[in-house]
Amino acid sequence: MGFEQTLGIQHPIIQAPMAGITSPEFVAACTEAGVLGSIGAGYLSASDTRSVIQEVKALTNGPFSVNLFVPDNTPFDQEQLRLAYLALQPVGEQLGMPFWKAPLSEPDFHGQVDVVIEEKPAACSFTFGIPDVESVERLHDAGVLLIGTSTTVDEAMAVQQAGLDMVVIQGAEAGGHRGSFHPGGPLISLDALLEEVRDIIQIPIIVAGGIATNERMSGLLKKGATAVQIGTVLLATEESGASSTYKQAVLDATSDSTVITDVFSGRPARGIRNRFIEQMNESPIAPYPYQNDLTKRIRKEAAVQNNAEFLSLWAGSSVQHTQTGTVESAIAKFLTKD
Repeated sequence: MGFEQTLGIQHPIIQAPMAGITSPEFVAACTEAGVLGSIGAGYLSASDTRSVIQEVKALTNGPFSVNLFVPDNTPFDQEQLRLAYLALQPVGEQLGMPFWKAPLSEPDFHGQVDVVIEEKPAACSFTFGIPDVESVERLHDAGVLLIGTSTTVDEAMAVQQAGLDMVVIQGAEAGGHRGSFHPGGPLISLDALLEEVRDIIQIPIIVAGGIATNERMSGLLKKGATAVQIGTVLLATEESGASSTYKQAVLDATSDSTVITDVFSGRPARGIRNRFIEQMNESPIAPYPYQNDLTKRIRKEAAVQNNAEFLSLWAGSSVQHTQTGTVESAIAKFLTKD
């Protein structure tokens, strides 16, 4: 059975699970357009994950996926956290919040797995690693198709050996967080990674990273990819959960606007260069997820003030191809041969 038949979709395309962007309306619109919509649930609690899944179900009868972040279990270093927090204070002052606090979040991964098992979306994908054996078995028993994320051949092999059904290989061009198992993983271009992986991996290979045109998709499918994952090209659509400030920044960006930085979350991620990245570039950074918790209030306040200079403007290297209009029209344009 082919990829589209397995998932019940029209096109060999997955909408990237961009955490914080994938509103129920956006996911449902992607599914209705014939691709696999994806809920980016990485930062959600178990109860919020359930709510979003149910909202998507109310909007579409089609298949969709849920993406979860596998916990890093990073050791807590109070002094490292203190130095990172102090380094952020000048930024807070620039936004008019001189004495802000930064509560740390609690991972709810296994609670989210329970929700996925109960709600049974078509698929569940994972970023930052591989879920434990018990979770894999329980999800498979519930009939949920499992998709891993990798940035190297070794990671792709680990995904296959863990018994997951498909693997996303993410090139260095991808917007947002690197899906690597370890923050310091190498940066490998998508073409080089596909060439390394395609003769070794037997499970379906989904490619991700800077894919924004039909020509690029067609080329990758001819080189051995089973499907493509697209995100940045859909960021500025009407249904996208991105703020208007974020959407405008993406539309104004050029091919050389993005950089990879860890200053927002403690993990490398590709986004549009702005003042926050430049100001924090040499400052102490807490590891993920603590840095992400420390900067959360700053990002929230910047969004309220429509200040793109302090937002995490995640975007891929082909950001200049981002589409406007509805999701349906953007995907239709993506599917049109150049």
